[in-house]
Amino acid sequence: MNISTVSSRSGVPAKTIRYYESVGLIPPARRSGNGYRQYTEMDIQTLSFVQRARSLGFSVDDVASLLDLWQNKKRTSAEVQTLASQHLDRTQNKIRELQTICQVLEDLIERCHGDSRPDCPILDEFSKGPDLKQTQ
Repeated sequence: MNISTVSSRSGVPAKTIRYYESVGLIPPARRSGNGYRQYTEMDIQTLSFVQRARSLGFSVDDVASLLDLWQNKKRTSAEVQTLASQHLDRTQNKIRELQTICQVLEDLIERCHGDSRPDCPILDEFSKGPDLKQTQ
């Protein structure tokens, strides 16, 4: 199968497939006599696996680890669970950070008059620099 067929069947854009090959996430495809990439059903399954893990926010490095575990029949499920738990912790931390950002933005927007006057509490707040309470 060529890259466009694999892209269509796996849901992974051809450009992304080439990127995954370039960073070593998936092995380079075999090449036909005319130099075109040739893929197998297993390649489609692997790309679908990668696509699903990436859609859940796993980094390329974490996906590489997950692929290693998936392909290692001697793995323990505890190893997989640990990796997923670490990702969940990072995701929950990011959510908390985003919630804080939303709260600050909501406050700033509420304080801004949003009219024809030039004064703007949003810009005034930005010009103060970093909030030292958040960095401590």
